Amino acid sequence: METISTENLVKSFGKIVALDGVSLRIEAGELFFLLGPSGCGKSTLLRCIAGLETADSGGIRFGERDVTGVAPHKRETALVFQSYALWPHLNVAQNIAFGLEERRVAKADMKRRVEEALKLVQLAGFGQRAIDQMSGGQQQRVALARALVVKPRCLLLDEPLSNLDAQLRLEMRFEIRRLVKSHGLTAIYVTHDQEEALSMADRMAILSHGRIAQIGTPEAIYRTPHSANVASFIGETNLIAATLRETNGQTVTVATVAGPLSGRLSDPEWRPQVGAAVQVSIRPEAWRLSGQAGDNVIGGNLVERNYLGQRIQYWIDTAAGRQQVVEINPWQIHSPGEVSLRLHVRPEDVLVLQETQAPNPQDRSN
Repeated sequence: METISTENLVKSFGKIVALDGVSLRIEAGELFFLLGPSGCGKSTLLRCIAGLETADSGGIRFGERDVTGVAPHKRETALVFQSYALWPHLNVAQNIAFGLEERRVAKADMKRRVEEALKLVQLAGFGQRAIDQMSGGQQQRVALARALVVKPRCLLLDEPLSNLDAQLRLEMRFEIRRLVKSHGLTAIYVTHDQEEALSMADRMAILSHGRIAQIGTPEAIYRTPHSANVASFIGETNLIAATLRETNGQTVTVATVAGPLSGRLSDPEWRPQVGAAVQVSIRPEAWRLSGQAGDNVIGGNLVERNYLGQRIQYWIDTAAGRQQVVEINPWQIHSPGEVSLRLHVRPEDVLVLQETQAPNPQDRSN
């Protein structure tokens, strides 16, 4: 278990810039997520850390050790792929033992460590099974056991659950986190699945166009995204164009086409000027749908409803555009066609963001 850090990593593929000066520090024992849309650079960053790609410039350190030019097999990492990459002609135990054979571990020690790895992933007694006799979830556990059996300093996971069905993904989320924490590993996990990251990560980095847009805990990034790009990617949100009208520290008032809104600045380092064009982010569950007055009121008409049992999604047409509203176990269910409804939201749930940056016109590698 040790820290992993990158300093100003740059990686290009021809004219395509995949990483554009990426610096981050992952603490020892963290389950750290790299998150972002396809083409943002997250897999390229993971492959550079693993040594499978060589950065054009910048450095990578494991603890105090500079591994920038170190060969992949000498970095003492283990990588779990999206496709599992299991050998179909080898049984479960032989697949798990493959890395130990490469390291010339003694046969008695190898057998013991394979059995320990099988128990760790709850597959004790499955060693002699053929790979094609294992379910998708079991194959993923075999891939994890193969990675853990070599006792890596760092576990790297590249979208390991994307090939599983919904129920298995839920089960494996808890299993992977349990394994990482019980084994005392520093782990880096690449995904584009926001819910997966929110439910598993200690911290996460959101990448956009080869750069880090924001780093923080799942709660901090969801509740206080620093940009409209991050707010839109993590969960769902309503974005409203606005103009900054008044500031008082982190508390601000903005003007919108639907009237003034009071809220808070999302980025504590940001110092916008009065009159600046901004965007307002309001999560669907933050809106309150009521005929009564409240904070930050906007009127609208209900145009669509989606009943999901424990929650209901509404879409309300307002002067500020169509707003999505989510109510959990509502005592009153509204029907499309209702007019003159009133939405209100607490000022602390109104986030004032910098305008979304225009994307880089170059295509990006993932």
